[in-house]
Amino acid sequence: MHLILASASPRRAEILRNAGFDFEVRPAHVDESLRPGESAKDYVRRLAEEKAHTVAYQHGKRAMTEPSIVIGADTAVVADEEILGKPVSDQDARRMLRLLSGKTHEVFTGLAVMPTPDQEISVAVEVTRVTFARLSDEEIEDYVSSGEPFDKAGGYGIQGRGGKFVSGIEGCYFNVMGLPLARLYAMLRELNGDAREKAIRGAEKAGK
Repeated sequence: MHLILASASPRRAEILRNAGFDFEVRPAHVDESLRPGESAKDYVRRLAEEKAHTVAYQHGKRAMTEPSIVIGADTAVVADEEILGKPVSDQDARRMLRLLSGKTHEVFTGLAVMPTPDQEISVAVEVTRVTFARLSDEEIEDYVSSGEPFDKAGGYGIQGRGGKFVSGIEGCYFNVMGLPLARLYAMLRELNGDAREKAIRGAEKAGK
């Protein structure tokens, strides 16, 4: 079945590609502002759903040659009860890295899988705990100067230079990159199973 990744993230695309999936990238442009009182779990879940809905709607307006599955995802890092987005400045990146230094934080990824044209969405949230080594001021300055923190939630990339700061991880590694691969695969398998069951029921009804 045709897969559509509703994300501009090169890391999510890399995970899917390396896992052997064929897919199309269609970024979803949604308001990612945090709502008052919204928890990290609710935040990433909502944005994943909105991204999937947005791209599924756009796809549904076009002539469709085959059924498709839209994948929406959003990731947030939580440290000291603060949701950390992407740093907006050098100072902001330094602040985030100091929050992470020598502590354990959590990474939340909301995952939404929506088949079209049915649009019966399935949503899950994956959580991974990540422990950082204690960072010196020099290490923080060097990392900020590399430019790597600025397009990543929490201000670091576990798959890049930031990986050397990670001293422990509990949960899915790919979740920290932005796409919990095992969870996604399980959701796609379940979705395909449901599709087969619907086809069988339809055939049975037609035979009556």
